[in-house]
Amino acid sequence: MWLLLAFTSAALLGFYDVFKKQALKGNVVVTVLTLNTLFCSLIFLPFVLLSAAGLIAETSIFYVPVCGWAVHKYIVLKAVIVLSSWLCGYFAIQNLPLTIVGPINATRPVMVLLGAIFVFGERLNLYQWIGVLLAIFSFFLLSRSGKKEGIDFRHNRWIALAVLASALGAVSGLYDKFLLAPVEAGGVGLNRMVVQSYFTFYQFLMMGAVLLLFKREKPSMLSNFHFSLSIPLISLFLSVADFAYFYALSIPGALISVVSMIRRGSVLVSFFVGAMAFHEKNLRSKAIDLALVLLSMVFLWLGSK
Repeated sequence: MWLLLAFTSAALLGFYDVFKKQALKGNVVVTVLTLNTLFCSLIFLPFVLLSAAGLIAETSIFYVPVCGWAVHKYIVLKAVIVLSSWLCGYFAIQNLPLTIVGPINATRPVMVLLGAIFVFGERLNLYQWIGVLLAIFSFFLLSRSGKKEGIDFRHNRWIALAVLASALGAVSGLYDKFLLAPVEAGGVGLNRMVVQSYFTFYQFLMMGAVLLLFKREKPSMLSNFHFSLSIPLISLFLSVADFAYFYALSIPGALISVVSMIRRGSVLVSFFVGAMAFHEKNLRSKAIDLALVLLSMVFLWLGSK
């Protein structure tokens, strides 16, 4: 069951990236991201209200228990991490081909492992080292593919933001494990619906403040906004993808390492749909780079068994 949920989440995330690219055409990142957090909040608001009114049973997968600041302080931090990753990712995907951003984002499991080495002093086995080296090599090849389109990986701020978005996403993934893991396993033991519902609310409050600041300081930047159906579709696909992800993690026996790597398979959907929808260039060389990223994920999975 948890494997099916993980694959469902991956497919939905792929379309989420495509809708995000479409929504950002001609629009300011701050406006689109604010609306995204608003729609995500509206999706989960009924679950919070109905749970508080006792109309959703505590045994339901949609039940959101009432919690105090002791719980919400952890969720506020998650909102900051995720929102920072989204801001970087939105700017990157607006200014780079989706067939470049996707493979960069797919290296996130490698960043998790590297973080475990430098932060927690963990050691990798042979399969994991092969996976890391393949991912690094694929990143080098991807930079060569980017040069054909005038993108210099070493001096391009959008590439730097794409890498930073992936790194922050890796931090968020590790933090999710900490939040959802039982107390006896070293985690906080939070309810998954509490985490998903409230971090969207906090993100909307933060982005609302940013939007008001932009409106006051740079009103001309927001004047050319045009609404697109892609904007609410971003929120819908992301919310359902994250719901499947958190639900998968809550099932006994689910492996976070496997779930996270399957989720990165979303790059297959975003790569091929993006290539067809946006007619991007150098697809053959990028496909080779992508294949190496996916191969690195296989070795990471083998090393995690």
